[in-house]
Amino acid sequence: MAPKWRDLADRFAEQIKNGQLPPGAQLPQIRELVEAGEGSKETVHKAYKALEAEGLVTSTRGHGTVVRPRAALKRLGIARYDKAKWRDGDEVAFIADRVASGRAYKRNEQTQTVSRVEADDLVAEVLGVPVGSEVYARARLVKEGVQPTHTLTSYYRPEHVEGTRIVDPTPGPAGRGGGYRVLYDAGYEIDHMREALFARVPTPDEVQLLQLPAGEPVVELHRTTYTADGTVVEFAVGIHSASRFAWEYDFKVPDSAAQDKKGQE
Repeated sequence: MAPKWRDLADRFAEQIKNGQLPPGAQLPQIRELVEAGEGSKETVHKAYKALEAEGLVTSTRGHGTVVRPRAALKRLGIARYDKAKWRDGDEVAFIADRVASGRAYKRNEQTQTVSRVEADDLVAEVLGVPVGSEVYARARLVKEGVQPTHTLTSYYRPEHVEGTRIVDPTPGPAGRGGGYRVLYDAGYEIDHMREALFARVPTPDEVQLLQLPAGEPVVELHRTTYTADGTVVEFAVGIHSASRFAWEYDFKVPDSAAQDKKGQE
């Protein structure tokens, strides 16, 4: 049987890891836990020292014991869309980010609402459909534990996804390999993408949904996904909590002059 201080430390560790105690949260004073019957002063002190040794909290005079900020999640660039991940395996994009960050994940940490909506000016222009025509909207909320990290709403032309797992609202990716595998199996293999990013002040609804700290901006992502013949098979709009992601891109530097010269030969 583990000593009482270890049990207490493990309970706090679990709350920290699943997001119940977010970065910056202050743990109760030792005196408060003693009075609540959690053990002696020595027991609580040992538990807090164990949490500190594990890198989960910091203890300073005058500030007490506080949950340490977690390193930001890596939000991979082109590597998160590697076909080997979703076509040959089951590592969809948000899971690829977690794996690269050394973080745990559960498939049901992504939930979605699927509906048919009228295309607004932006969606209609990107998907190449008339304004007001019906398209599918797959709105996802992704969490790490209990902490929301971002939303992502993908828009599709009905003829591309009707009757597929993409329009299934069950939590988690759309089956093995996720949405891109569904498109691949339907004959729409993705070939290239365009992503645009910009930061802005969040709306009140976004502050509540993403549980944002006061004054934190969001990063809005627009992603357009194409097949080799230029057909747009997805347009996605993501809203990301700015402090919870570190955006990472690794790519070959282009040399358009050399390409032009080669084309003239």
